[in-house]
Amino acid sequence: MTAIKHALQRDIFTPNDERLLSIVNVCKAGKKKKNCFLCATVTTERPVQVRVVKVKKSDKGDFYKRQMAWELRDLAEVDAKDASKENPEFDLHFEKVYRWVASSTAEKNSFISCIWKLNQRYLRKKVEFVNVSSQLLEELPKAEESVPSGESQSVAGGDEDALDDYQELNAREEQDIEGMMEVCEYAISNAEAFAEKLSRELQVLDGANIQSIMASEKQVNILMQLLDEALSEVDTIEGKLSSYEEMLQSVKEQMDQISQSNRLIQISNTNNGKLLDEIQFLVNYMDLSKGHIRALQDGDLSSPKGIEACINASEALLQCMNVALRPGHEKLMAVKQQQHLFTELRDTFARRLTNHLNNVFVHQGHDQSSTLSQHTAELTLPKHSPLHRDLLRYAKLMEWLKNTQREKYDGLSRTYVDYMTRLYEREIKDFFEVAKIKMAGTTKEGKGNKFATLPRKESALKQETESLHGSSGKLTGSTSSLNKLTVQGSSSRRSQSSSLLDMGNMSASDLDVADRTKFDKIFEQVLSELEPLCLAEQDFISKFFKLQQHPTLAQGEVESDGGVPSRQPPPGEHRHSMSLTEKDMVRLMMNKIFQSIETELNSLIALGDKIDSFHSLYMLVKMSHHVWTAQNVDPASYLSTTLGNVLVTVKRNFDKCISGQIRQMEEVKISKKSKVGILPFVTGFEEFAELAETIFRNAERRGDLDKAYVKLIRAVFMNVEKVANESQKTPRDVVMMENFHHIFSTQSRLKISCLETERREAKHKYTDHLQSYVINSLGQPLEKLNHFFEGVEARVAQGVREEEVSYQLAFNKQELRKVIKEYPGKEVKKGLDNLYKKVDKHLCEEESLLQVVWHSMQDEFIRQYKHFEGLIGRCYPGSGITMEFTIGDMLEYFSSIAQSH
Repeated sequence: MTAIKHALQRDIFTPNDERLLSIVNVCKAGKKKKNCFLCATVTTERPVQVRVVKVKKSDKGDFYKRQMAWELRDLAEVDAKDASKENPEFDLHFEKVYRWVASSTAEKNSFISCIWKLNQRYLRKKVEFVNVSSQLLEELPKAEESVPSGESQSVAGGDEDALDDYQELNAREEQDIEGMMEVCEYAISNAEAFAEKLSRELQVLDGANIQSIMASEKQVNILMQLLDEALSEVDTIEGKLSSYEEMLQSVKEQMDQISQSNRLIQISNTNNGKLLDEIQFLVNYMDLSKGHIRALQDGDLSSPKGIEACINASEALLQCMNVALRPGHEKLMAVKQQQHLFTELRDTFARRLTNHLNNVFVHQGHDQSSTLSQHTAELTLPKHSPLHRDLLRYAKLMEWLKNTQREKYDGLSRTYVDYMTRLYEREIKDFFEVAKIKMAGTTKEGKGNKFATLPRKESALKQETESLHGSSGKLTGSTSSLNKLTVQGSSSRRSQSSSLLDMGNMSASDLDVADRTKFDKIFEQVLSELEPLCLAEQDFISKFFKLQQHPTLAQGEVESDGGVPSRQPPPGEHRHSMSLTEKDMVRLMMNKIFQSIETELNSLIALGDKIDSFHSLYMLVKMSHHVWTAQNVDPASYLSTTLGNVLVTVKRNFDKCISGQIRQMEEVKISKKSKVGILPFVTGFEEFAELAETIFRNAERRGDLDKAYVKLIRAVFMNVEKVANESQKTPRDVVMMENFHHIFSTQSRLKISCLETERREAKHKYTDHLQSYVINSLGQPLEKLNHFFEGVEARVAQGVREEEVSYQLAFNKQELRKVIKEYPGKEVKKGLDNLYKKVDKHLCEEESLLQVVWHSMQDEFIRQYKHFEGLIGRCYPGSGITMEFTIGDMLEYFSSIAQSH
């Protein structure tokens, strides 16, 4: 290795001004062995640069070449692989990791030591040495000092020169060297002679040393004897230590036994503590006091104190039964006995509670039935608040029954529903019977009995109202199908069905507005009584049966009270999964209890509609308001749903009423012998609108009325034109003019916003037909004069100049004078008088349009007169021909004729 190092220094590094400090023969790890050398070098020039150079033998094998070099400052880590075992492998981490295997561990250690020293001396950034012991880094330099002088100089000598810090001679060393050199004056001039002298002196010293050693042999023997004595003492001490160890071994065994005993005692104490906790747990959560047991077995369920004691006992029992037992508790006999006791107490108390509540239902029902007679004569429903107040004391017990004995809870629910269904059915039926009789106006207050003996007519009415149950959809709007009803306090009879036609033929007293107001009050009273009744019963059901909070717990769900462990109910307990929410259960119970309300309401509505079809207007407004109120309280309540269903029937009756009025308009027949006048359905629409505006003021269903208005007015327009076309006695223009004038006046007075377009249309039709009637009726009062001037206008139209018309033989001045003489003022007045009488026969008195028409005819006559005068002035200028009467005469004729009639 030394020869290789010298060769590398001479051939490769000296030409590059570098000094070789350490070398190691390596090959790459994991590959086919191709040996190369890693060299640690420093430059001879300053600043010093430290490198690791890879040198490889040439392919021919006769010289070495430099293959790769790395700066030591780029070295990040040196990994020696194993600090405790000899391992020739090591890694150098430059920009990538280079893995090497050295030819010997000593060469690897020497190379790593050199790298460490170079890093300590020249680099600020310290290289990390991994798996290299600090002891190895300290000993490696000492080992190098023991290398033979030749190798040391060749391998490590340069290292000492290059790496060790320069140390100055101390004063003593300097004096010794100076003294020695002064003795040998030729030391500087003749170094060889000085070296020989030093060698001779060294040999003399070596000989003296050997003699001294040989003289100390006796001391060595003494030292060896002392060592033998020391060894014997060591043997004695080892024997004593062995005996001590045997003694300590027995003590150790005793201590182990004591430790085991202590461990067993600790385990026993721990187990006793846990057992005490389990016993306290069972005692605290599964012990029911004697007072609670007495309350569950014999507690008074009729007194407030007894009920409160039973409630507390039932809650305590439920907590004990729902305790979440820990694993293994269910196998304990005491726990089984307690659970059996709890089950018996639960079943016993559930039976007692169920029987008592059944008796309470029956008892309260009898007391409630005894008070029904006082409500029969009045239109009121009995209040059930006392019953609800008494039963609500058991609400918590019902909740307990619901959580523990679901079958008995369901049975009580069915019993309550069945009982209340019969009770409410009687009350509601009697209530609606009274309402129907009051609605018909023939009721008599009974004395002693439930109802007074009804007269024959009233009995017939009762039979008729009973026949209306469930048959509201079969009623028709035809007048012929309706019977007559006796009106209280009046000997006259009127049709039960009001229509636009018969209203037009009735006086204001015949319409009997008081009856309709009475019906409105009765219907409002019915709804006002039903609403609090249903709401109170629904609120009671929710509170009593605990159905207002959350959906029913499904099987496997667990309720827990604060601080008390709860358990999952075993399969034997009655905790069934429910697909219905508790709101649905409330609604089902309400539907069952009040199943007769919807039927009775529909029957009452059918009766009211049969008495007077216009009652549907009142019912629509009242029912809509109550539906709106109920939906604001609870949109999903039974009351909201039921009233909503009934509202559909009322709306259907309202639509049927409107359709009936339209159908009756289409079926109207006009007498051929009398003048038409204002058609009955026109006046009927006026009175309908007045009534509807009064009823629907600020109503929620105003939109329904507006739609009905549009349907009715279009039907009125169409049928007015139909009657006008079919009229033989009265001219068509008179029928159209009078009726559309009446329609226009009605709409202008009532100011119905949705009929503004129809109001303008009615005005337009009235104006057009007034003008048409005036023109057609006035006709040509100066007939011959009209024919004459028509001929004049024809000649002018043919191209004859107006001033030359007088030269035409048939239209000369003499002919004009003859025609004018035939119409003196007296004859004109006579013709106008006949015209007035004719118009008076055509027009009806109700609308008072005679003066309007007469004034329009006056304007038309004056227009014709001025037209004739204008033609005379243009076609016969300067002739002095004038009419026999003037415009002033005409005005006097028209005025005198109007005043005379």
